Amino acid sequence: MVRDITLGQFLPGDSLMHRLDPRAKLGLTLSVIVFIFVAGNFLGLAVMTGLVFLGMAVSGVSIGRYLKSLKVVLLVVLFTSLLNLFYGGGEVLWEWGFLRITWGGVSNSIFVAVRIIVLIFASSVLTFTTSPTQLTDALERLMKPLSLIRVPVHEIAMMMTIALRFIPTLLEETDKIMNAQKARGADMESGGILKRVKALVPVLVPLFVSSFRRAYELATAMECRCYRGGKGRTKMKILHMKARDYISCGVAAAAGAGVILLRIFITHPYL
Repeated sequence: MVRDITLGQFLPGDSLMHRLDPRAKLGLTLSVIVFIFVAGNFLGLAVMTGLVFLGMAVSGVSIGRYLKSLKVVLLVVLFTSLLNLFYGGGEVLWEWGFLRITWGGVSNSIFVAVRIIVLIFASSVLTFTTSPTQLTDALERLMKPLSLIRVPVHEIAMMMTIALRFIPTLLEETDKIMNAQKARGADMESGGILKRVKALVPVLVPLFVSSFRRAYELATAMECRCYRGGKGRTKMKILHMKARDYISCGVAAAAGAGVILLRIFITHPYL
């Protein structure tokens, strides 16, 4: 299961999505997330789903990678959908005591499941096609106005990128520790939930020790290289928005406007 987590993994390539300006990709991802929640019906959600699938198609990443990123949250999707089955009105399909499943509940369940899946795919498109360095530059440039009120923009962007960069490393470390514990006879897959949680204690302790050691080594390496924050630093690669970036932002803006119009003018509960 640990190996299936793809958050923070960057896949080098030369696709259209890889060549987009990281600021445009970050803005597109944030706008998609916002408009997915703005969508109040299936037609609006279909518009945003189509936009995300378009991004996936031009990213040059195989569909298997995206499905692998969905695998780790599948249990959350199923649990959330199951809860939403019992909320909603309309014709009753099944009833037992105080439990009742209606057409509205089925509609809510499907809507929430699709929304979560599309959110995962949208974030995966960003991380698969954007390196941590590019994300740092994009975050720093977008938050540059905050530096006028003495917000440490460079340091915030650096911390966020380091955290994202070390997710795959920590997952790999967790997998190694779990395999080492299993080789020593530890049982982590049988028994109830409480037993499995207790079995993770021998994994968490060395993982925390390893994390602190890596943080200390990283801090030492940055000090040895005379890192003193963002003041006075120059960029090796200057970001420039090109025509394809403006076109992609225009497409996203048109899709967002369509979602808003569909929410205003379509009030049918199952559309």
